[in-house]
Amino acid sequence: MNYDTFIDQVSQRTATSSERAVELTRAVLETFAERLTGGEVLDLAAQLPQPLQLVLKPSPSTEQADRFGAAEFVARVAVRAGVREAAAEDASRAVFTTLREAITGGEFDDVVTQLPRDYRGLVEQAMAPGATLRRG
Repeated sequence: MNYDTFIDQVSQRTATSSERAVELTRAVLETFAERLTGGEVLDLAAQLPQPLQLVLKPSPSTEQADRFGAAEFVARVAVRAGVREAAAEDASRAVFTTLREAITGGEFDDVVTQLPRDYRGLVEQAMAPGATLRRG
């Protein structure tokens, strides 16, 4: 999936402008990069368009995943994007669903397995019927 298509999908799913979708996508991916191990960030970035790869650049401080739950994830996205937590939650779902379409099922499975159970509400839409990922 190319960058414009990714942003367009997030824009449609969040019912926002393309410019706002860029901000929301950046906020979600930056937060997601904090939550994943550095190696998984690199694997994920390798499957995304160049502008999104730049958002996911790991640093030595991101080699270890920062362990925080879904509520903290949404709060961090809200602060980064300058939106209310409800909008940050919707944006997170939209970006995760778009990620699922943009990367291989195996890679999506790899990143989702790093998330605790309380993230299910954010990622379950991406794993809904119609998605190729099968979860038990």
